[in-house]
Amino acid sequence: MAFAGRREFFFAYTVTDANPNGDPLNANHPRYDEDTEQILVSDVRVKRTVRDQWLREGKSVFVDGETNTLKDRVETLRKAFGVTKGEEAMRHCVDTRLFGVTFALGKEAFSWTGPVQFKWGRSLHRAKVETVQGTAAFATKETSGQRSFRSEYRVPFCLIGVYGIANQHPSATTGATEEDLDALVEALWKGTANLITRSKMEHRPRLLLEIRYRNGFDGAIGSLDEKVRLVRRDGSVLSEEDQRMLRTLGGVALDMAGIAERLAALQDSVAAVHLLRDADLVPTGWNAGDVLGERYREETR
Repeated sequence: MAFAGRREFFFAYTVTDANPNGDPLNANHPRYDEDTEQILVSDVRVKRTVRDQWLREGKSVFVDGETNTLKDRVETLRKAFGVTKGEEAMRHCVDTRLFGVTFALGKEAFSWTGPVQFKWGRSLHRAKVETVQGTAAFATKETSGQRSFRSEYRVPFCLIGVYGIANQHPSATTGATEEDLDALVEALWKGTANLITRSKMEHRPRLLLEIRYRNGFDGAIGSLDEKVRLVRRDGSVLSEEDQRMLRTLGGVALDMAGIAERLAALQDSVAAVHLLRDADLVPTGWNAGDVLGERYREETR
């Protein structure tokens, strides 16, 4: 059964000495806002992290990362699920149920708007991008007396915030369920922890806030990522240079007062709130437990 209650998500994770999201049209340079000096991560990158985790868990996904034609991929799914239509196959895939799909193959065409949408992620502070040069493993020519050089990019440290929302109305079309949303939440955390490749080492989930609203509520706090800020643990503001020089979460805290204030105003429409966090991330200005009572649950990993 399609899910009936709206949800909002705020997910924060750190990246250390790695490339959070390279731009293939810019020599794989980390996506970066030159005006604000914030590191950027596309919603596609976030969804890929989630899909990769679902694949590890043996869940059926449409976009599996393999080099296939649409025709071949759909044919594989049709056979696997014993169906004849592409739309029937898509209903068996958790990623299309949640993220939507545009499908056009032969005489069959349809488009689903995904119930779950993510904003582009941004670092919650100014951060640096560094160029690192090294020597390649092999020479470029047989007659060359030395190996070629290579350049790559890395971000020394950043805390990235991602906002997402689950809209119950499109789920009536895609068939996304409460269980699908639960699988999404788990995959955000575990999938980020499992980003263990050379360019994605030291991606660590730090905080995941999930707000579940009562059935029939169509509102939202909105842009949860814009309602938090990174501060010193005594509450003082970090200077621009202090932000660039961050290398760990030591000595800093995540001020969540902006979310807490809006949550209190909407408390009658809130069914439950779950906060999952890493022990190294310290939240401040956060009083959801006092406001919501038994509707609030906090877990530390």
